[in-house]
Formats: sequence, C-alpha cells, structure tokens
Amino acid sequence: MISMFDSDVVSAELLADIVSVSKATLLKWEKSGRLIPSQNSITHRKEYKVSQLIQFEEVRNMINSNWDQELNVKPAKDFSSVELFAGAGGLALGLEKAGFNAVALNELDEDACKTLQGNHSQWNVIQGDVKNVDFAKFIDVDLVSGGFPCQAFSYAGEKLGFEDTRGTLFFEFSRAVKEIRPKVFLGENVRGLLNHDNGKTLSVIKSIISDLGYTLIEPKVLKALFYRVPQKRERLFFVGIRNDLVKFAKFQWPSPYYRILVLKDALKAGELYATDVPKSEGQSYPNRKREILSYIPQGGYWRDLPDDLQREYMQGSYFLSGGKTGMARRLSWDEPSLTLTCSPAQKQTERCHPEETRPLTIREYARIQTFPDEWHFSGSVSSQYKQIGNAVPVNLAYAVGRSIIALLNSIDAEVDLGSDSLAFNGSFHSRQLTLLNT
Repeated sequence: MISMFDSDVVSAELLADIVSVSKATLLKWEKSGRLIPSQNSITHRKEYKVSQLIQFEEVRNMINSNWDQELNVKPAKDFSSVELFAGAGGLALGLEKAGFNAVALNELDEDACKTLQGNHSQWNVIQGDVKNVDFAKFIDVDLVSGGFPCQAFSYAGEKLGFEDTRGTLFFEFSRAVKEIRPKVFLGENVRGLLNHDNGKTLSVIKSIISDLGYTLIEPKVLKALFYRVPQKRERLFFVGIRNDLVKFAKFQWPSPYYRILVLKDALKAGELYATDVPKSEGQSYPNRKREILSYIPQGGYWRDLPDDLQREYMQGSYFLSGGKTGMARRLSWDEPSLTLTCSPAQKQTERCHPEETRPLTIREYARIQTFPDEWHFSGSVSSQYKQIGNAVPVNLAYAVGRSIIALLNSIDAEVDLGSDSLAFNGSFHSRQLTLLNT
C-alpha cells in the first residue's frame, strides 16, 4: 500500500495539493490530532506518514486505483472525432493516444494551426473562425470535443434555448453538436465556470445541452496532478451522451494514477521522459528583477524576501490583503509545478526555475504539459508560450480519452447485442430502430 508512493511520507505542501486544502487547514488538523507531523532532517520541511493519510478519500483512490486496468482500454472499432478550438493539440494528442481518429480540427490562431499541421501533416486542420465552419459534412462522427472559451450568456438562455447563446463560442460548440449529432461530446473549461456569474452560465449550458437532445454527466473538475501530469492545473470537463444512447451507456471518470509526479519528473530523466529536458529558447528577466528573485528559495515567493526587497518588488501591492502567492514564485523540484500561464516572466505569474534564476523555457513548459519532445511549436517565443500555456495537458486528455473510449465501447456493445437479439423478433426490431433514430 505505502509502496505506491515514492516514500512512506508526504510533504505538507503535497498533501495540501492532494486534498485541496490550505496549509492553515492542515495546521488545524494537527491541533485537533487528526494529523501528526514530523520534520524532514535535511529539508526541515513538514511531512506526514502515508499510513495516517488513508483517512482521505483522495489518497485511498490513489491506492485503490484502476489505472493499470484502464490503460488496457482500446477502441472496439474505429472511433472518429471532430475538435473545435484545438489550440496546439494537447487535447487532440491525448484523444488520439486513447484511440480516436480526428477527421477535422478547427482553430483560429495561425501559429497554432502551423503547430498542428507541422507535427501531424495527415490531420485535417481547418484554420479560421469557427462561425464559418460547416459541421454538417461531419455528420455521424462519434465524438465532438473542444475547450470552448467561457463567456457570459443572456439569462434568457434557460427559457429561449439554443439560439439565445448566439454570438458566444459556446453557441458554436453547440451548433457543431447539433449539426454532427455525435454519440458523445466532450467539453472542457476552466474551473471558474462552475460559479461563473453566480452559477447562471453553467445553468444556461445545462439547459441548452438538454434542448439539443443530450444527457449531461454531472460536470467534474479534474486535477491534472492525479493523471501523470506534474502540474497543479485544474480543468472542468463536460461529457454529454445522445439521449437515444443513454440507456446503453456506461461511463466512469478516469481513475487517478497511484503517485503524484513533480517538477523533477518533467525536467529530469525518469518515469516521464528518457532524457533530461532539451535546451530551448525562453524569456528572460530584467537585471534588477533577476537580482531580487535570486533571494527566493525553492518553493518560495515574495514573502521569503527581506522586507526592503518585498516593498521594492511589490510596490503598492505590498499593502494589499491576500497572499498573492504566484508573485516572485520559484518552483520546487519536489512539488508539481504551479499552473502554467501564457507567460512565465510576467510579474503576476512568475514561473521561475527551481535552481537557475530565469523563467522556464519553451521545452520545460512543454514537458510540464506532458507534450512529447518531438512536438514543436510554431511562431514567436511569446506565441509558443501562449499555445503551451493554454493547452490541455496531454496525459490528462489521454486519461479522459480512455474513459470516453470505454463509454463508446459500452454503447456499441449494447446496441450490437440488441440488434442480434432483435433479429429473432421483427416487430420488436422495428420498434427499436424507430427509437434509435429519434
């Protein structure tokens, strides 16, 4: 049981990430006796024995994971997909690895399209505004996927339906589903969509999905760090099943991997990659900023600076409330990376290398997002950072993709079984075909 982790202890920082609580909450649990901490004699950081962490569902799920069994999930037949808002291909790569054949990928950004085409010349990349794409030509594709950007909708959408979301990118995603009529769709978004506009945006989305004739699995936030991604990124996923197929469908969200990967797993040779991260281009800090950040220890941030440097660096923000823990942040080898942003050198969202005082490079960024080293990005350095920072981590997409493949396998198996049995009863067979075509 304990051998599923790297050691018999877990750091306080990592436990907080696993169970999604603050260190202040961990401290309360210590005071109540729920947790008994120890101190690492070398790093002097607080740790907890794994044996006392079985109380947490997240830890039990890792220990009892079906990850290895789910790796054996393969498509029972060729399954096709169409993807919107494809970006640099993180979601598409993961879905392809799971077994999907992408018949079309739409993306507006020219550099991202060059990235997709340059790495995967056989992909049908449709560059341009999604509003101008005719999706009817892809009718009966098995899966429509995409990370539609979140925009506020008219509240009337709950009453007026699909047309009331016109002008939003969710409308275009919905239009693709309406025109293609896939068996299943997969949407993804930021965690904040759950409570966007006090939950009204999500309410409209659910209403529209129902109007389209799909049953929505309750949306779920998946933490990338549970799926062989050395990063704290969280994404909200939607899975919808066409109503006539729901009774045949069996769906389970992917099981977590049985250990948490950290930054050294991304940048050093080991389980994820056979070699250390290749050299590549990257942004740099101005001289004074580099001097100040050189005082930050691994895993530290602006609060670890001397007070005079805190004031100089933070300026007016020094007096504001809130932790602002992303500012002047140096990553740690022994923790998952903070969520990657579109720029590792920006003052609000620094992602400083754990040892060298510099921003993460392009290839370091790509590895933290679990892109293969041979996947190259087109455009300027800033454009490449943006493409990588906006991507769905490949390994997360692969895990979700396996769950979708298993879902489609279950639908096809039950439909085929029903067809075989119905051959013995013509009248029943006729009624069933009528149902399946509604």
